[in-house]
Amino acid sequence: MRYAMAVDTRKCVGCSDCVVACQTENNVPIGFCRDWVVEVMDGTYPQLEMEIRSERCNHCENAPCVRCCPTGASQKIEGGIVVVDHNKCIGCGACMASCPYDARYPHPAGYVDKCTFCEHRIKNGLSPACVAVCPTKCLYFGDLHDLNSNVSVILKRRKFKTLIPEAGTNPQLYFLI
Repeated sequence: MRYAMAVDTRKCVGCSDCVVACQTENNVPIGFCRDWVVEVMDGTYPQLEMEIRSERCNHCENAPCVRCCPTGASQKIEGGIVVVDHNKCIGCGACMASCPYDARYPHPAGYVDKCTFCEHRIKNGLSPACVAVCPTKCLYFGDLHDLNSNVSVILKRRKFKTLIPEAGTNPQLYFLI
């Protein structure tokens, strides 16, 4: 099993419902977030293109945050989900410094926090909160090893990219183009 997410950049309108759902579902403190919306403008006037995308932890195959954690708090669990064990985390920030996606934040309680693909929901057969509330249905989630999962089907049909592929992390967050 290998969980992944795809974001349809043609359908995302930047509403931030995913951000609010995540904050609510995961009790994220005010002023912090596990996911966020980015608007990227490319080109030269009048040939401009804008891409809106929902970003979060990339749950990398080759996760530098897991390798560099001195306490073993950053770890991979079933399905390749990268999590932080809050009881082991000392808040040193090594994982934050190693993440090329800037996907972690220092929780006010003294540990580092990040997206977990709502693994507590997945265990109960539900989709991540961000996927469940998206009004444009631009987020696809599932098991890449299941050829019939939503994410596998859409990645077969559409062109996609990952962010910072040169980092060698093999991210499992895909952006449909």
